Amino acid sequence: MIVVFGSLNADLVFRTPVLPGPGETVLTPEYAVIPGGKGANQAFAAARAGARTRMVGCVGGDDFGNVLLASLAGAGVDTTAILRITGRTGCAAIAVDAKGENQIVVAGGANLTARAAQVPDEWLGARTILMLQMEVLPEENWALAARAREAGGRILLNAAPAAPVPATAFELIDTLVVNESEATIVADAAGIREADPVMAARNIARRYGLDCVVTLGAAGAVAFSDDGAVMVPPLKVTPVDTTGAGDTFCGVLAASLDAGMEFADALRRAGVGGALACTRPGAQTGMPTGAEIDANIAQAPSVRPWTPHRQKR
Repeated sequence: MIVVFGSLNADLVFRTPVLPGPGETVLTPEYAVIPGGKGANQAFAAARAGARTRMVGCVGGDDFGNVLLASLAGAGVDTTAILRITGRTGCAAIAVDAKGENQIVVAGGANLTARAAQVPDEWLGARTILMLQMEVLPEENWALAARAREAGGRILLNAAPAAPVPATAFELIDTLVVNESEATIVADAAGIREADPVMAARNIARRYGLDCVVTLGAAGAVAFSDDGAVMVPPLKVTPVDTTGAGDTFCGVLAASLDAGMEFADALRRAGVGGALACTRPGAQTGMPTGAEIDANIAQAPSVRPWTPHRQKR
């Protein structure tokens, strides 16, 4: 079982010819309201990939909250531990350009009221994967991680948006997932001075004895674990919208591990899921099903051993 503790946001998506620069206004004829939030996205992706998934967080009493709950329920996610408060649901403004690249601004809203105490003790055990991100109060993340560790669960942290992770929290984590910019920010906050994101991920893995995955966009991903370092080559696709690709990667990775797959195989499946998510607009609306992922696995290159010279690109 997968338990996701994290954010739920209404994504206001604006498709623009180019992303605005500082002080610049870019006009677009319309926008879409799409369910999002890193926590909800990862729960949605995990459920779509076939895992029994429970989401824990908060939404407001507004219409956005209704939309978010309905989307998760439609994917088969257990929403019984999502609380409704009198404030506003979290919201993100997302601009997506013609190349599929994006800019995102997030207002926390109800997400800042999510508490670790919402997770029942019986949901945390040796057969549970706890997924965390950084869009809720960090102290609540670490409190829940400590409970999950004591109960024998597996903990996956997606340190996004990038923020400092205390050494005591690193010691609780089994798998850390970061993108290129997050890798260096998280490493620097931990006193690891390394400009190269892959080397930063390797040094985090070595210092804290955890699995560390750094996603590299169109270049795939690199992962460091007790079994060594591996490169996850990308599935070649034509991107339409990269929003939610990283969340899809995390959700599919957790679902694959929950299904008993070996780490390398789970990484390959996650890479395919993340790539397919780029071929359709929106976060949750663009996420593939487990059947779609598995139908495209054969087209993806195999995971291979990684060595430093291969990172040059």
